[in-house]
Amino acid sequence: MSNPSVPVSRRQFCVGVCQAASGATFATMLSACSGGSPTGPGGAASPLGTVPGRLAGSTLQVTVAGSALTDVGGAVLVESNAGVFLLSRASGDAFTAVEAVCTHEGCTVNEAAGDTYVCPCHGSRYSRTGQVVQGPANANLRRYSSSFANGVVTIAL
Repeated sequence: MSNPSVPVSRRQFCVGVCQAASGATFATMLSACSGGSPTGPGGAASPLGTVPGRLAGSTLQVTVAGSALTDVGGAVLVESNAGVFLLSRASGDAFTAVEAVCTHEGCTVNEAAGDTYVCPCHGSRYSRTGQVVQGPANANLRRYSSSFANGVVTIAL
């Protein structure tokens, strides 16, 4: 223990301050590399495959062949001039389409962990139907009706 009545030299003071700053910097770096933010997803999420959407009037058309949508349970991120959407195959001929913009702070939801969509920014999780499963988001993703015929999903905008 140091004696409070003994004066500290300028050099000792500067060394102490630098050591404290270095320790704080190291702790910050260590936490940043620990695999996620404090509000981040609890489990590992994987990026979704991306497919193009073709705008046709007030609908968006997505070809199923050659994507994860060929299998029931598969999901993709659809990019188009009309925006970005999450599309999943619920059954042989039923699909679920939701907007891919997180309701927390507007990040693009482009990851999945099992049957849950995950926002890469702050870890919000949504069911395949767009319902919030875990915050910080507190509003569901906007859902769109869709139909399927001849290998093409049509999303009504």
